[in-house]
Amino acid sequence: MRIPTHLVPARLRAGDQARVASTGLRARPLRAVLSALGIAIGTMAIVAVLGLSSSSQAGLLAEIDRLGTNLLTAKTGQSFTQEEAVMPVAAPARMSRLGSVEAVAHTGTVSDANVYRSPLIPPINTNGLKVQAASLNLPRVAGAGVAHGRWLNEATATQPAVVLGAAAAGRLGFNRVHPGQRVWLDGQWFYVAGILAPATLAPDIDTSALVGYPAARRYLGHTSMARGKPADGPPSTLYVRSQTDAVEEVQSVLAQTANPEAPNEVDVSQPSDALTARAAAKGAFNSLFLGLGVVALIVGAVGVANIMIISVLERRSEIGLRRALGATRGQIRTQFLSEAIMLAVLGGVAGVASGAVATAVYAGVKGWTVVIPAEAWAGGIGSAIVIGAIAGLMPALRAARLSPTEALRTA
Repeated sequence: MRIPTHLVPARLRAGDQARVASTGLRARPLRAVLSALGIAIGTMAIVAVLGLSSSSQAGLLAEIDRLGTNLLTAKTGQSFTQEEAVMPVAAPARMSRLGSVEAVAHTGTVSDANVYRSPLIPPINTNGLKVQAASLNLPRVAGAGVAHGRWLNEATATQPAVVLGAAAAGRLGFNRVHPGQRVWLDGQWFYVAGILAPATLAPDIDTSALVGYPAARRYLGHTSMARGKPADGPPSTLYVRSQTDAVEEVQSVLAQTANPEAPNEVDVSQPSDALTARAAAKGAFNSLFLGLGVVALIVGAVGVANIMIISVLERRSEIGLRRALGATRGQIRTQFLSEAIMLAVLGGVAGVASGAVATAVYAGVKGWTVVIPAEAWAGGIGSAIVIGAIAGLMPALRAARLSPTEALRTA
């Protein structure tokens, strides 16, 4: 019989190593939870930031798709003398003659007219609201639905009736339309006919009190719709719906068509472009919040490292006994390193779950599609594993360097 000349260390399978590593965590559950909390907070911040940002962008882009990307606006700019330009009265009619234009609506600012809840409000408290005359097809073209009441018609457009934009109604203290409701507009009472829903593509409408062109001429301008301007009331903003495949073509000729004599005095824009840019800009703040998440992860890593160092000091007898029974330095090192990684992974999984729940709840309240990018949850768990490995490396090496006699003697 051949007698071995050296001892062969026992081999631990991966499953056995995981059970050994989990023993230390199960023995001190409260400490493990508190240690993983920092990792969980950092991971939750990363997932929630990326998830909310992606869901918000998806919701905004879906809203743009619903409202259409074929809306163009033309507003009066400034002349060469830096004075307010005037758009020709015939501008809407000229635009409607373009073959690629489907519909044209317009508004005209009523100069020096303000709207208040009552005549007792100081004139200086305008709430940043303006009074505009509007064409009857404005809601359909601009994509602004009626939330309460009714929009103007051919009859009410000639009477002292007003429809409030969403923001204007809120600032004046209206949330619904009731019979007999009135506002004090340019020194006289106007009845509130309706309240519009938020106009995503036409924010100017939100802060406006809208009346019909005939009523503006009759009640607000006396002989002219806007003081000092022609009786027909030139428009200040055109809302143009074009064929979707001809948006660029219409945009290129919009200024020249609206004001052939001075196209430079017309400012043309595509509202959907601004909203798309805003959706992209929302991601600009991600780096700040992600930075806070990384800081939380670092704090969590320090906590894990601290707990693992204390664990090594408290478990000297266990280390010495295992070494005396044949455990190698590598097995001791793997045990404590696995404990740190498991601790971090538990925190990472809890953080990913919490971040996903927070994203789902907030997106549900806002009516957005819940979007959690793969890099959010994968990056959260991956960063937790890396953080755990880094945090547990030094305690694991320290535990592995202990000799059996030293560990049992100082236990």
